[in-house]
Amino acid sequence: MYTAGIDMGSRTVKVVIIDNDAAGAPSVKKTHLMFPGDVDGDAAADKAYDDALAAAGLRRDEVRAVFATGAGRKTVNFATDSVTEMSAGAKGVSYFFPSARTIVDVGAEEGRGVKTDGNGKAIDFAGNEKCAAGAGSFAEAMSRALQMTLTEFGEASLRSDKSIPMNAQCTVFAESEVVSLIHSATPKEDIAKAVLDAVASRVCAMVRRVGIDKDVVLIGGMVHNPGFVQALKSSMDVDEVKLPEIPEFVSALGCALLAAEARQ
Repeated sequence: MYTAGIDMGSRTVKVVIIDNDAAGAPSVKKTHLMFPGDVDGDAAADKAYDDALAAAGLRRDEVRAVFATGAGRKTVNFATDSVTEMSAGAKGVSYFFPSARTIVDVGAEEGRGVKTDGNGKAIDFAGNEKCAAGAGSFAEAMSRALQMTLTEFGEASLRSDKSIPMNAQCTVFAESEVVSLIHSATPKEDIAKAVLDAVASRVCAMVRRVGIDKDVVLIGGMVHNPGFVQALKSSMDVDEVKLPEIPEFVSALGCALLAAEARQ
């Protein structure tokens, strides 16, 4: 039996198809990521889903159920059901780390902390409340200000041992702070670390509202930023932040797993 999950994010559409007939745990059949561009809503979901099916060699009638999540989950008109990002993320994380109790989800436009019961069910959450605070777009905007790619930005921060406070909560004002640091000849690696430390501090403050219990897992696109991972670990004062293999697809995977459970 095949089931699918679709995560309609603010910038991308993620699709995961799983095979529930595999021996042992369900296995990931196919993942697919699409940048919608000029395609919106259900049209983007349709295209992403059809592309994933084609890559997996499946037809729509071979998939028993499709669950959707994300900011645009209500636009997926062919979905069997929809679930919150917190429920989807908690379930998806449990596939990789069954012992996870704290999930930190940092995407392009929003971040959240989720507390789980240790069995893949979300029991509490907190989200970012200020402009760009605790989100990947903040780091992206600052990397552009430094004329660096996001990858270069993250790697550069690891070469710094300075602690420079950044007080701005808004991207516009933070850019002014970065410009001031550039004009004062502050090395780029120190600025990069200051930005990522600031994002990590805001994320940590958010997660503390639900409590930080081991194991801590980070999901979302910021998993690929090593500087942020290090900053988050330091800010949360934990020995390890676990990283899943397919961080952008965890919520879509959680949807597919929940869809399978609903059909059992």
